Order: sequence, then C-alpha cells, then structure tokens
Amino acid sequence: MSKELAKTYDPKGIEDRLYKKWMDNGYFHAKVNPDKKPFTIVMPPPNVTGQLHMGHALDETMQDILIRFKRMEGYEALWQPGTDHAAIATEVKVTEKLKKEGIDKNAIGREEFLKYAWEWKEEYGGKIINQLKKLGASADWERERFTMDEGCSRAVQEVFIKLYEKGYIYKGSRIINWCPVCQTSISDAEVEHEDQDGFFWHINYPIVGEEGRFVEIATTRPETLLGDTAVAVNPEDERYKDLVGKMLELPLTGRQIPVIADEYVDKEFGTGCVKITPAHDPNDFEVGRRHNLQEINILNDDATINELGGKYAGMDRYEARKAMVEDLDKLGLLVKVVPHNHSVGTHDRCGTTVEPMIKPQWFVKMDEMAKAAIKALDDGDLEFVPARFDKTYLHWLENIRDWCISRQLWWGHRIPAYYCDDCKETVVAREMPKICPKCGGTHFHQDEDTLDTWFSSALWPFSTLGWPEKTPELEYFYPTDVLVTGYDIIFFWVIRMVFSALEQTGKAPFHHVLIHGLVRDSQGRKMSKSLGNGIDPLEVIDKYGADALRLTLITGNAPGNDMRFYWERVESSRNFANKIWNASRFIMMNLEGKTVTEPEDLNGLCAEDKWILSKLNTVIKDVTENMDKYELGIAVQKVYDFLWDELCDWYIEIAKVRLWKAQEDPKAAGEALWTLRTALTQGLKLLHPFMPFITEEIYCTLLPEEESIMISDWPVYKDEWNFPEAELAVESFKEVVKGIRNTRNSMNVPQNRKTHLYIVGKDEKICQMYEKSSRSFINLAYASQIHVQDNKDGIGEDAVSVVVSNAVVYLPLEDLIDREKEIERLTKEQDRLTKEIARCDGMLSNPNFVNKAPADKVDAEKAKLAKYKEMKEKVITQLEQLKK
Repeated sequence: MSKELAKTYDPKGIEDRLYKKWMDNGYFHAKVNPDKKPFTIVMPPPNVTGQLHMGHALDETMQDILIRFKRMEGYEALWQPGTDHAAIATEVKVTEKLKKEGIDKNAIGREEFLKYAWEWKEEYGGKIINQLKKLGASADWERERFTMDEGCSRAVQEVFIKLYEKGYIYKGSRIINWCPVCQTSISDAEVEHEDQDGFFWHINYPIVGEEGRFVEIATTRPETLLGDTAVAVNPEDERYKDLVGKMLELPLTGRQIPVIADEYVDKEFGTGCVKITPAHDPNDFEVGRRHNLQEINILNDDATINELGGKYAGMDRYEARKAMVEDLDKLGLLVKVVPHNHSVGTHDRCGTTVEPMIKPQWFVKMDEMAKAAIKALDDGDLEFVPARFDKTYLHWLENIRDWCISRQLWWGHRIPAYYCDDCKETVVAREMPKICPKCGGTHFHQDEDTLDTWFSSALWPFSTLGWPEKTPELEYFYPTDVLVTGYDIIFFWVIRMVFSALEQTGKAPFHHVLIHGLVRDSQGRKMSKSLGNGIDPLEVIDKYGADALRLTLITGNAPGNDMRFYWERVESSRNFANKIWNASRFIMMNLEGKTVTEPEDLNGLCAEDKWILSKLNTVIKDVTENMDKYELGIAVQKVYDFLWDELCDWYIEIAKVRLWKAQEDPKAAGEALWTLRTALTQGLKLLHPFMPFITEEIYCTLLPEEESIMISDWPVYKDEWNFPEAELAVESFKEVVKGIRNTRNSMNVPQNRKTHLYIVGKDEKICQMYEKSSRSFINLAYASQIHVQDNKDGIGEDAVSVVVSNAVVYLPLEDLIDREKEIERLTKEQDRLTKEIARCDGMLSNPNFVNKAPADKVDAEKAKLAKYKEMKEKVITQLEQLKK
C-alpha cells in the first residue's frame, strides 16, 4: 500500500486540500439526468451582509448531511445555493461606509448610491459563502444565485405584475410597522419584541354636557391621544351602556370624539374603556374600519409630532409625551401613573422602537392564497418534521393580515409601477409606458419604493431553477424535496414560499419542511451580540476542525428542539475523530503488503467476524431508515456507537489475536483483515455525511484505487450478512468480559495479572458456543487459559463467581490475589476502621458536641459512623473467607 495516514490527525492539514479536490472534480454539480431520480434542497439564502453564526452552521450542516447521503444513494442531488440582497441590512452598511468617506446618501442620489451598493456587494457579498465552504458545504456553487441577479429579478417582476393584474396586489393605506430611524416600513420578521419597563397613564376624558363626569382610559403611549377618534367599551358592559353614543372632550385638542361599543374591548382589563387611535394601532385600525372612524396620523416619518399636533408639533414623540403628561396633570385630568412592564416592538437592525402607522403602501391580499397554503398541508402535499409545527403554520395562516410589500429603500427590487405626471394614473408594467391609457399623457415617473426582501426570497425554490422560463432544471428538480430551517421563521419565510409557489407553479415548493431549534450557549441562553455569548463557528473549525464542529452540532439533535453548545462536546467529537484515525492506521498497518479478498463462503467465518458484519448490517439498515425520517441525531449516534464501541473497542481487540498469529494461521488472519477492512470502509461511508473530511482522507488512503468516498455507493442491508447466532455468541462473551472487568476492578486486581477462567454453560449448545470463541477473548478477559465445561468439577470452593445470562464464570481466588498480602492489607484496613468508629462514637457520646454543634454536622458524623461500621463488617467477612 503506497499511501499511508499521517501519524496524528490534523484537520488543518487536510480540510482545505480535500475541499479543493471535490470542487476541482465537480462532485457537487448536479445535472438534469433522466437515468437518475432527482433530490433537491434549496439553501435558505444567507444575507449578503451576513457572517457565519452557529444557527447557520447547524442549518447548513443538516442540509449537507442530507445531500451527501442522497448523492451516495444514487440520486442526482442538487443543493441549490445563493444569497439574499438583505435590503435594509445592506443599505445601512453601505450608508455607514459612505458616511465615513464624507458622502451623504441623499446628496448623491439613487443611481449613484446603487453603484456603491453593487460595489459593496461584489467586495463583501461572498464572505459567508467562503465560510460555508470551510464548513464542508457541498452545494452546487456553479449554480449560485443572488436574489437581485437578472433571473431572480425577472421572476420578481413577473409575480408582481401577475398578482396586480389578478387584483391580489393593491396600493392602500393600512397600518404598517414604521422605523423612524431607517425611515422605512418593515416586516413583522424585522420587529423584535422585548419587555421594557414603562407606565400606564390613567387619563380622564370629560363627557360632553355632563359637568364633572369622566371616562377613564389607561394608555402606555399618551402622545397618541392626539390621534384618538373614539373611546370604545364592550357592548355587554353594564357600567357604560348609557355612555354609548355620547361625545367626549378629547383633552389638549379641542376635538370631540364618540363613545362606541365594540366586542374587541375586554371589559375585565383595565377600566374597560379603550382609546381608539386607528392610525397608530393595528387593532384600533380594524375597530376604526368597522365604525367608519376618521384616521388621523399625528407623526412625521422621523417620529416627531406633525402639524396636526397643535402646540406639540415638531416635538420628538417622547418629548411630546412628557409635555402632554405635564399639561394633563395641570388640567387635573391625569388620574394616576402606574408602573407597567410590557412588550415593545423594536427594529432588529437599529434597535429603535417601531411605530405602528397608517401610510399608503403596496399590499398583497392574503385571503385566497392563505386558503391554498392551508389546503396544501391538509392534503399532505406539505409535511412538517416534527408535525407539531403544523399548528404554528396554521395559526399564522388563519390569522394572516394583508402583506405590506413596499419599502422606502433604494437597494432592492424597485416596484414596477409608473404614475402619469398629468393625471396621476397608475400603470403597472414591465417597462415605463410610452402613453397614458387614461389621458394620453407621455410623461411618467416610477414608484420610488422597493419590494420587501421576503417578496423575492418567497420565490427562491422556483426562481433559482429558471422560472418563469420552463427550463429543463425546473422540470427535473422542482418541486424540491426538503427545506431545512429554524422554527423562528416558519411564518415569515416558509409560509410566503408555500403560497407563492402554489400561486405561480400550482405545486407546493417542497414536500417536507425539516425544522430545527436554536443553538444556545451552555447556560441555555440565546446567543446574541448584547449578551456577548456568541461563538464563532470559524473559531471552532480553526481549533478542532470542521468535522468536530459538525458532529457536535448534530449529536443529540432532535427536530424542532433547541440544543446547547459546550466546548467539552467539541473536544469529545475531536477525540472521536482521533479514535477513528488511530484505528484506521492500525488496520492499514496490518494490511500493508497483503492482498485481501472476500471469503468465498461467509458462513465459514468465525463467530466474531460474523458478529461485526451482522452488527454493521443492522446499523446500515437503521441509519438509512433514520436518515429517511430526518432523524439525523439518532442516525449519527448509531454510527458513532458502532465505530467506537463495536469496531474499535471490541472487534479490533478481538481480531488482534489472529493478526499476531498470522504465520500460524494465515487463513484466519486473512479473514480478520478482510472483515476489518469491510467494517471500516462501510462504517466510514455511514459516517461520511456527518464528517466528510476525515472519512474522505481515510477512505482514499485505505483504498487508493477509489476516487472519492463522496461518489461511492451508500451501504445497503444484505440478508447474507445477517448472523443472529454469531451475535448471540459474541454478545454473551462481551457480557462475560464486562463482568470479569467489574469484578477485578472491585478487588483491585492489577491488569497484568492473568487468571484461569472457568465458564460453566447452562447447556451443551451454550458450552460449544463459548468454546468456539474462547481463543479470541483470552486477552480481553485477562485470562491465561479459558476452560468451558457444563459443571463445577475441579473449581475450588473459594473461586469468585460472575453470573451472566447463559452461564456462570468462575475465577480462582489465588489467581486474583496474593492471599498473604491481601490478609495483611485487610487487617490494616480493619484497624483503621476500628479507630474511626471509636472517634465517631466518642464525639457522638459527648453531650457538648451533640447539643452545641450544628445539626448538619451531627448528622454527618452519624452517617460516617454507619458507613464505617458497614465497611468493617465487609472487611471482617473477606478476612474470614481468606483465612479459611
């Protein structure tokens, strides 16, 4: 064998080299191949601004495991990669960069700004892709896409126009999330809710014409009072029935507003009277529409009070709040201020408190498309793994509001809507119209807004395959097979992909959605910048290798469940890699210069060889089933246990006996070597999707004629490898060895002390079974000789017995210990325990100690006394046995 493994496993020395080999050979590239079944995963596109974090690492590792598994199973496996333009995040970064260079975004204008944005994307946009490659991601990089590339942009425009023409897209005034700092509408996905300490301000609204009578409301945002257009009570609330229809003086405004009845009001909460501000609260907006209330927006885009705010106009929202509360107090209308901790929406990019605000925006009607997405789940076209996430999906779809898709940004897909300068007619088209269809005017300007980032990523499963063109890729690879994603974006992204795909292609975009949890720190906290507890996956890779990180992330992983990251677990994964490496070196060293062929008759193999083949066969079957059910954590644990426990800790040790005696029995040694090589190569294949680098290096060194483990065949279950009798034989002997080890440990027998071993089987068949395997287990059992018999003849009375399920094992006492030395040791121990008992007795019979010492100290001494007495009894019994 010309090649050999390095003495020590060094991931740094192999990972980049092997990744380059895979790339150079085009192993990741998938083609339309009618002779193969397709298997497709679309990579959730990381933000072009992004940097690899643990969530990404888990997400990408899971996808890579599935794609490598299916590739080896013989599928034409496409893992479609790409990045998302990340509208707000990118615009913020480019704006900050320009600011540092003394350039004002607004001064240079849209076109110039976009040139800088594209330059930034070209320079920094590939960073996360290179980081994914460090992880070993075997995506088809030849097909890498970007949400703003020409093809994806065309798909976005096509969908917008189709939905508009169908009446599903409209422009209207509804409540949206507004960021006063970024000055754009933002999606629910970009709003982070955090608990903040605030107050409930209780304010009296005077009832018109009823001097001294008021309605008391409570609010967390007193400044929005300026936009109130009603106060609502529950129609069933007896306290306020006489007030419905009456008018109230709205403090500080000179306006009057009605009292209305609406079931939205919870009569048990607060005072049972709720101020209604339709322009600044989503629930109030719905109430306002039901009652035809006026919608008064009292804020400018920068969250200062606008001209409708009277004396407060121009003040910042919080400055106005303070001034208004002081004025209400002076008027005697401030009843009380109560501390209140409540959930506040903030923009995840800049941390600013978001303002719900009515603004004219573009929206997508959701009713019909939501129904189609619900039906896809009901019909089984779409399945969540685990199924409990059906509820989350349905809850969001059943309560979905129309989707605000416009953003006040420059970086993104510009809305294909054009306005006639003469008559203001709106024309949605693929390019700027020449003539206005309404007035014949020839001057137009395009809508300034861009589309929500989610609008383009909603089309990702089919836009990346060439839609709206009917490409061979779309025909062959779509619908995709599985989407892997975290539970935190089911509603934001998964739902949008499902209804978009159903609407545009008539098919659900994927068959399965595999949901994973979050990677938390060792204390169970979410990793975040504010806590400073994030762990950089690249740091882990640099220290321990990508394989160790991947194994750590997937071990114990259950779909939908969060996991904790421990450095100790990464070390354990690295230790596993070392174990496999060293075992492989041992096997290769013994294979050196030898030609090993498969035995003609596997039934002629010894029980130990059959046992490991049978164990391997079972693990192949189980792991394949687990992988098909997306139980990746269970699958890898079975591979780990097989390689570490069965192959390294047992079979290699068993096989050593025949390898050492190869000259005496070359046939037996050859069978051991073939079995070792077979178990290792098949085990490596099972491990490959999880730990691609180390498995590739060992496999191609072990089998230099093989091109790559990546393109080797996935192991399959074979009936001829099923040997239940051999499994029983070896598992029985393993039980014997474990029992012997435990007994020797409890008696402190040194490892180099060999013993005679007597195995008394429960019947003749069991005795024959032990007799056949005894030679292989002689070293593992620390035995000088193994005697198998069906009775106790010739076994001394003082022999120590070990009971196993189908036999009793006896170890002659004189083999285990030096009788005189053991009597001497136990006599000393008896003396020590006698003194300890006397000391405890003395303390516990002393009234000063018992009455004055802390109770726990007295209890501790009582416990010690009981323990010493028990130990002394055992020592006396052992001494009596030895002296007999």
